[in-house]
Amino acid sequence: MIDNHQKNIATFIHLSSFSRFIIPFGNFLGPIILWIANKDKSEFIDAHGKQIINFQISILLYALVIGMITVPFFLFNIFNGLDFIDIHAFDSIHINIDQPSPLLYIGGGLGFLAVIAFLLEMVFIVRAGLAAKEGELFNYPLTINFLK
Repeated sequence: MIDNHQKNIATFIHLSSFSRFIIPFGNFLGPIILWIANKDKSEFIDAHGKQIINFQISILLYALVIGMITVPFFLFNIFNGLDFIDIHAFDSIHINIDQPSPLLYIGGGLGFLAVIAFLLEMVFIVRAGLAAKEGELFNYPLTINFLK
């Protein structure tokens, strides 16, 4: 039987990932510290701890991939408009902003995708916290199971 104490700890494990807005890497540190301190007390707490840690690692990997794809598109677009051959101080630097490059559209689309993913991450964390409060296990979508 899952008691209220276990439900509360599982809920706080999920919601502790919001500590990243206060502490660098708090989205990893908060859940890991709470999970390690309480994983032996209950299988319910252990399962929720593994879920949020797997989710946060998966989100980090997805963000790194999107970032590695997006940043070069923006850099290529910026440096494409600069004239490196004919630079005479600041008068001869020309940046073409008349027609955006297709690379800018691709990079902007990937940036927009990153913003949507961030918002969905927040929604999933809240939903997982509410599921833990109800005594249910929430499986995050698109999560790679590093901890089993």
